[in-house]
Amino acid sequence: MDVPTLELFLLEKIMKSSNNQNKGALPPVKVAVLIDGGFFVKRFNSVFNPSRTMTGETVAQRLYTIAHRHVGKENILYRIFYYDCHPFDKKMHNPINNHVIDFKTTPEYKFRTELMEALKKKRKVALRLGTLKERRTWAIYPHKVKDLLSGKIEAKDLQSEDVHVELRQKGIDMKIGVDIASLALKRFVDRIVLISGDSDFVPAAKLARREGIDFILDPMGAEIEPSLFEHIDGLESSVKKTIPKAKATKRANNK
Repeated sequence: MDVPTLELFLLEKIMKSSNNQNKGALPPVKVAVLIDGGFFVKRFNSVFNPSRTMTGETVAQRLYTIAHRHVGKENILYRIFYYDCHPFDKKMHNPINNHVIDFKTTPEYKFRTELMEALKKKRKVALRLGTLKERRTWAIYPHKVKDLLSGKIEAKDLQSEDVHVELRQKGIDMKIGVDIASLALKRFVDRIVLISGDSDFVPAAKLARREGIDFILDPMGAEIEPSLFEHIDGLESSVKKTIPKAKATKRANNK
């Protein structure tokens, strides 16, 4: 074997050895996890905490674990963004029995406050807080409205627990959209995981994907519109079963 041939032989062996070592290995990616707090709490309690016995601190730890699972051991967490509002803390009269309710003393207020205080202490967690739009009006729960319309009950049969205060979050969707755009345009991350269940994020998702960001949606097993599949790069639910509103099993295409 002459010298040039020997050099080529050795070079080929080195290249093969290097390829074998790197086979299947992908470079780590930087991941941001964005969580719609109102949606997360509702879905989490429905699936994992139906008895409402978990404390806010416990749920915060579970949330943190879910977020890190989306990142994976081989990748890098950029930051976890949590979007929510401070819990309602006013006093109002229940229209059924006219009793005054101090919402600052309710279990829901305590739970939400504990959750946000616990998240503040977690590493690489950023809270993005909106505001609650107070309508100062009460509404009947949907299942009771159904019973009223079907004639199963009458208005006089309504109990104090059958009504609730109507509250609307302000600024949450805007903050999520702005953060998605900022992360994408400034190239802070390679992948964005959004834990949410509505379609308000679609314009921001389109922008992120045009900028080359891998956009993943986690609806936590909630039903989603089939049309959302064309605006994401993948569906990774932290709850095993996710059922689209129409019978669509198509995986999202990378675009």
